[in-house]
Formats: sequence, C-alpha cells, structure tokens
Amino acid sequence: MASRPLICQDYGNAYETTYPEYDSETELEPRIPPLAVPQPPDYGDPYNPYPQGCARECYCPSSFPLAMYCDHRKLKAIPDIPRHIRHLYIQFNEIEAITAEPFVNATSLKEINLSHNSLKSSLVERNAFTNLKDLLQLYLDHNNLEEVPASLPKTLQRLSLGFNRISKLSVDAMQGLASLTVLDLCNNRLTDGGVRGKTLSGMKALMQVNMCNNKLKSMPSDLPASVLQLSLENNSIASIPDSYFKKTPNLLSLRVSHNKLKAVPYTVFNLSRLMELNLGHNQLSKAFFIPRALEHLYLNHNEFLDLNVTLMCPSLDQSKPNLLTYIRIDNNRLSGPIDYFAYRCFPRIRIIFYGEQKLEKKKTLPPTKKPRLMGDAPSNDGDGAVYE
Repeated sequence: MASRPLICQDYGNAYETTYPEYDSETELEPRIPPLAVPQPPDYGDPYNPYPQGCARECYCPSSFPLAMYCDHRKLKAIPDIPRHIRHLYIQFNEIEAITAEPFVNATSLKEINLSHNSLKSSLVERNAFTNLKDLLQLYLDHNNLEEVPASLPKTLQRLSLGFNRISKLSVDAMQGLASLTVLDLCNNRLTDGGVRGKTLSGMKALMQVNMCNNKLKSMPSDLPASVLQLSLENNSIASIPDSYFKKTPNLLSLRVSHNKLKAVPYTVFNLSRLMELNLGHNQLSKAFFIPRALEHLYLNHNEFLDLNVTLMCPSLDQSKPNLLTYIRIDNNRLSGPIDYFAYRCFPRIRIIFYGEQKLEKKKTLPPTKKPRLMGDAPSNDGDGAVYE
C-alpha cells in the first residue's frame, strides 16, 4: 500500500505569538511543517560560479554567493542590487518605499524578503517588480500595506502578506498570478466584501490559502479547485453553505477554529481526500458525517452534550474502513464515556482526548435571612440594611 501524506494541525509558525491560547493545545496535537513548494536547485551561472560585487550596506557570503543579506541594518531604502544576486534578504529594517530603481540590474532575483519593515502602499511604485521575470517568492509580511502591490510577476509562486492592513483583494492586483501556490493573508483586515467575486478563482495553481485572524463573517467565495489547505482561524464565520466545498473537491486540510459556528450541514465535509478538520473553539452541538479519509478531528471547546457516533458513522465497510486516528473533544459538555461503537466505526483510532469538560452553571438562590426570635437584637449583614 502506498504511504499517505500527513497533514495535521500546526501552530508552530509566525502566528504563535499572536495566539498565545494555542500554546496549551499544541502539546496535544501532532506537528508538521506547512505545505511547502519544492524549489529546483539554483546553481547560478556555470561560467562564473563565484561572482563579485555586493552593496556596501549588505553582506554577501562566499559560501552563498548568490545571496545578499541586508537584514537588521536600520536601512531606510533598498540599496542597488548586483546583477548576479538571486536571493535578497532585507527584512527587519525601516524601509517605507519600494521603487523599480534598485532592481534594474537584478532581473534574475528569485526570492525577496522585505518583511518586518514599514512599507506603505502609497509608496510602492506600480512597476516596482515588473521586470523581475524569475521571481518565485516574495515576503511582505509585518508591514503597513493597505493593499496588495500591483503588477506582481506572473512567475510568483509564494506571496506572504500577513500582518498588514489589507482590507480588500483587488482583481487588478491578483490577476495574472497563475503560478501562485501559497497565498498568506493572515492577520489583516479582510472583510466579506473584500474577497468577494472572482478575485481568486483564476489562480489555477493555488494550493494553500491562509486568511486567519481577519474580519470574515462568511467563507471566502470562488476558490479554485486546486486548493488543498484552507486556514480561516480567528474570524467571525457563522455558517458554511451546504455545497460550499463542491468547488474544492481536493481539499486535504480545513481549519476553521475560533469562529462562531453553531451548526454545519450534515454532509458538508463529505470530501474524498479531507485528512484534517479543525472546528475547535466554536459553538457546535450536533454531530455531522465524518468522511472516510479523515485522520485528525478537532472538536474541542464546543457545546456537545454527547458524541453521536451513529450519525458520524452511519455505516460500516470492512473493506474500506474509516481512517480516523485522533479525536479531540475536551472542553465540551459531555457527561459520560464515549460510545464503544466508536472503536468499531473508527478501527484505526489511537487517541480520543476527552480531557476536562465544561461544568454546568448551578443556579444560586438568594441567601435566606434567619428569622428573628423574640428577644434577639437586630442584625446588620453589612449591606447597609438592618433586619428586624
């Protein structure tokens, strides 16, 4: 049997400091790196393997001659980049503007890291990246951008825009990015209107979409069929349409924790390849159908009074058993043990993390006053009233 890829909940990334409440959870959940885009080796120019030249503000190590390191140098502008440079690391500076001038000779750049600067959309020239025909990765996270830069190279495969002030994805900026595989928009100000329409549907290679910690109230529309991982944690999503995933049948991982879901359609997650489903920290109370391929299920911090395994698994097929191996159901309102049928329905189950459950709040009656007997002195309970 061919080995299956594994995708499971992973918060060991740049957003860990933003969501400290996840720290206690990650100890209970398997960790793997997020989806990565394999890159071909970069051998540079075979006739000039060790080119000379480096911006005086930066460092170009002889062990990695195609890279230029300009990070952590309090730079306020991008220096001129030599022709041979393929990888530019200029993060953690004080740069506000991007112009085309520094890139005039560096048309072979494949990676630019401009994260952790002070970039402003009004100071980013429209044609700043136009001539970078080989650019594969662009990191612009942790800046002050209010919109996605326009005229990005069509070769771009990874675009990181997390921790900015972006509220809308314009068709003008996103069109032409047919090679993009990873789009990171976490920690912005995206609203439903800001991602509405055909903005993303044209990206036929898009595999990973991250929109965690925004202002979404509904699921983003018109995602391309190529999407494999969708992260929507920390929004205000209240519902998922019954037919929502028909346009993304190849989905492997869905993360919608920390939202406002109270119920989901019974068969909404019936996807043939779905392996990880995180619905923790919502308000769910009713069971739904578990697809056969699912391996990791997170239902912690919801409102389940019982876990109806019969609804989750309405039929058994010994030739094609369910592949679920991990369920997390702590911090619900369960009062009894899990139905033993769960082990028949999910024969590969290894961990059912039951944990602590929420306690029902007991109604408290107002304190009764002791009746005063004849001859007793009046009492004062400290609330300013004297009881006779």
